[in-house]
Amino acid sequence: MGNHQVENIAAAISYIEAHLYEKLDLDTVANAVCYSKYHLHRMFTGTVGITPHDYIQRRQLTEAAKLLVFSKKPIIEIALAAGYESQQAFTSIFKAMYKQTPLEYRQNGAFYPLQLEFLLNKNPSVPGGMPQKISYAAPADIPAWMNFVPLVIGGFPHLDAASHLEQAKRYIQRSQALVMRDGPTIIGAAAFSCQAGSIDFLAVHPQYRHYGVAKSLLDFMVCHPFAGREISITTFREGDKADTGQREEYKRLGFAESELLTEFGYPTQRLILPPKQEENSNG
Repeated sequence: MGNHQVENIAAAISYIEAHLYEKLDLDTVANAVCYSKYHLHRMFTGTVGITPHDYIQRRQLTEAAKLLVFSKKPIIEIALAAGYESQQAFTSIFKAMYKQTPLEYRQNGAFYPLQLEFLLNKNPSVPGGMPQKISYAAPADIPAWMNFVPLVIGGFPHLDAASHLEQAKRYIQRSQALVMRDGPTIIGAAAFSCQAGSIDFLAVHPQYRHYGVAKSLLDFMVCHPFAGREISITTFREGDKADTGQREEYKRLGFAESELLTEFGYPTQRLILPPKQEENSNG
C-alpha cells in the first residue's frame, strides 16, 4: 500500500466528511478526487475494509443518530439530511443497523456511533516488514489505545468511549491487555478476562487486516494466559447488516457458534474456541 494511494483515499474520506449532509455516491466522490469510480472503489475497499457506499451509509447514519439524541429536529428532516428520500426508507435502514427505529433510539437517548471518521496511518510498514511483536499494554499506551478505538468502533455495538477508557485502564492494570504496533500506531489490541475465560475486546486496525494481526494476538493468548482453556468471545449474530466482517473473521480463527445473547439491548452471539490440544503430549 503506497503512500500515494493512502493520500488519495484520505482525500476521498475528507471529501465524504465535508459533505455528509448531502446526497453522496461513488460517482460524486470519484469525480471530486479525479479517479475512475472502479479504481476508487477497489482502492478504498482494500484500504478501509468496507466499500465507499458502506462507509458513507454508516457515517451518515451515525450523524443522524447523533441528531436524534442531541437535537430536536423532526425525524423527516434528519432523514433527508442523511440522504434518504423518505422517512420510511431511512427508518428501514436505521432499524437494520441500530436494531431500533429512529423514534425508539431518540426516546432511549443513548448515542453510539456505527462508524467514525477513518484516519489512515500515512506511513504504514510494507507487509513483508510487518512487526509481529506483541506486548502487554502499559499505562503509557492508553492515549494510543484510545486513538485506535475510533477506527474499530464499528465492531462493537454500544461501545461508549468514556466507559471503554475506564475498562481499558482496569485491563491494563491487571496485565490483561495486549497491543501490537507499527511504529507509534497500534495495529491490533486485545483485552481479556482470565477469570471469565473470555476475550472482551479483540480488534485490528482495518488497514492491517490482511497481515494476520488477529491470529497473532489470538495465538499469543492461546499459548499464554489461556493455555489449555476454552475461550469465549461475543460478536454479531449471523446476517446482522451492521457487521463489517468481525463474525466471519472469528469463525476463520476457529471459533464455533454458541448461545444467542442480548447485550445492552443488542442481539449478539457467543462464540467458543475449544482448548488447544497439546501436540505430542506423550513425548
